Amino acid sequence: MRKGRQKRKHSVKANLQVVELTKAGTSLDLEIYADREKLGTIIMGRGSLYWIGASKQRSKRISWSRFAEMMDTLAYEGR
Repeated sequence: MRKGRQKRKHSVKANLQVVELTKAGTSLDLEIYADREKLGTIIMGRGSLYWIGASKQRSKRISWSRFAEMMDTLAYEGR
């Protein structure tokens, strides 16, 4: 018996703002959703990234170095 296709849980909407790749104000904004409910927004720029939770007014700045540390911990912890 063939299984039906699973419904996707997560989706992402992207908005790219390019003034010039080396200038401030250039960013990639990603709106993250789970089951059509917004989880938050990631704003990726040249110097850092920002996380804004779904019901939050303020953003949290994370440097690229800190982001790399966080991802290494998540990806390779326990190996």
